[in-house]
Parts: sequence; structure tokens; C-alpha cells
Amino acid sequence: MPGPQAARDVTTPLSEWYRASARDLPWRRPGFHDEFGAWGVLVSEFMLQQTPVTRVIPHLEAWLSRWPTPASMAAATTADVVRQWANLGYPRRALWLHRAAVEITERHGGTVPRDVEALLALSGIGDYTARAVAVFAYGDRHPVVDTNTRRVLARAIGGQAQPGPPSRRDLELMASLLPTSVAESAVFNAAAMELGATVCTSRAPRCELCPLAGSCAWLAAGRPESRDERRRQATYEGSDRQARGAVLRLLRELSPEAAALHAVLPDWPDPRQRDRAIDSLIADGLAEADGEWLSLPR
Repeated sequence: MPGPQAARDVTTPLSEWYRASARDLPWRRPGFHDEFGAWGVLVSEFMLQQTPVTRVIPHLEAWLSRWPTPASMAAATTADVVRQWANLGYPRRALWLHRAAVEITERHGGTVPRDVEALLALSGIGDYTARAVAVFAYGDRHPVVDTNTRRVLARAIGGQAQPGPPSRRDLELMASLLPTSVAESAVFNAAAMELGATVCTSRAPRCELCPLAGSCAWLAAGRPESRDERRRQATYEGSDRQARGAVLRLLRELSPEAAALHAVLPDWPDPRQRDRAIDSLIADGLAEADGEWLSLPR
């Protein structure tokens, strides 16, 4: 773990940079927290999983306008939730968020819990999301580590171009760097993610703009290449994911009506792939079959 001076070489310039350069995003505005509280933070974190910020913003605003509290969303039908998710991708997140809203309403009286363990017990919430809600909604002191943070740590501290597989060591390293001040620790968590998202990017890092350029181990070593051990996502075009998305889009457009199974993507290039997509959507709870008819879950 880095010593006190090494930690200061990272935390102080990064936090100062963030205060001057952070993007103006809805969930960072005081009014957002005043209106939606921890629920707004939780919804934004669900949507930001594997989806770019620019696509999330309009969906988030529409979502919270329709369901401003966990209780209001818990009362919605699954079909309403899947339809509202629209083209955000990975639609199982919509189901998990809906289940989490029901759990928050039933277990916690409609208030998003503050405790990390209680957050982890909710559907669809892992280490990152639980700590992000505790830190960014409630102001608690925890290490928050996402993909962008891991890349910043790998380069600035570890001297490697890309991080290794996720592990508990990431949380331990981030915890060792957190300022003692609770407020400053939240700023530093946000700053590390922001740097990875906008400057210390995976493919084209802009080291000339980086506030850590003077202390970055990777830059000092001449930016050596290292093996990228991240799992590669399969190409979307022609994939089962594309077929699933096409079926789900049709069902959203038809909802609340159902589609005759024989009329679901009849011209799809690979009928077996289409059938796999339908079967997998039913298995995931994203679609419902009733005889020869297919619809969103009712």
C-alpha cells in the first residue's frame, strides 16, 4: 500500500482537479438530491451500469418523473418498467431495479437503506452500487471502486496500462488512499471515477491533461503496455443479444397487446437464434408466453 506522502501525491491534486473540472451531471446537483434523495442516486447507478452517461440522462429524468419514490415504482407493473427502460440495454437491470423498489418498500418503509450490508441484500446491487449509494447519497466514508477507478489506480499506483481482474485488493487500495475527512473522501471517490471516465481513458489517455502526471507510476515508466485481462464483450451485430433486443423492442411497441408467436420477427436471418432469444426472455422474466401469444410480463 502507498505511504502517507504517496497518498497525498494522489488525493490532493486529484480532488482539486475534480472541483475545477467535474462534468455538470444531474445527480451531482444539490437540487437532485433535495428532490429524489438516495432513490435518485440508486436509480442513476443502476442505469449507469454498462451504459454511457449521455444515454442515461434523458431516461433518468423521465424515470424519476414517473416514479419519484421506491413505493411509486413498486406499485408499477413489470410490463410498465420494462417498457420505460426502452433502449438502455441489459434490460434485466430494469427487473432488478423493480424488485429492489419492492424490497425497499416492504423491508425499509420506502426509504433506501444507508447501511452497506442492507444495500447489498437488495436485488441487483453489488459492491460498487452499495458503496456508491452510501457515499454519494448519504455522505458516508467508504471506498467506491468502478472500472474507471481501477484503471486510475492501476496506472497511477501500480504502473500498469490496464488493471487486472477485479478483486478485494482494489477496495483495500482505494481505502488506503481515502482522506480522513468524510466529506473529502466522497470528493476523492468521485474524482477518481471522473478522471478515469474523461482523461485516464482505456484506449486514448490524455496524460498531458492529467493532474497526476507528476506522480503517475505508469507515465514515469514510459507508459509500458501490459496485458489487458478484461473479458471482451462479444460483437453485438448478429449476436443473440441483438435478437433479444429486437424481440423486446417489438413487445414494447405492442404493449399492452400481445404478439402472435409466428409473427415475431418472421424475417429474422436465423430462426433458431430468434427462438433462443424468445426462450431466454421468457426465462429471464422479461417476456411471457400464453399459448401462441407473447407479451411483456403482466
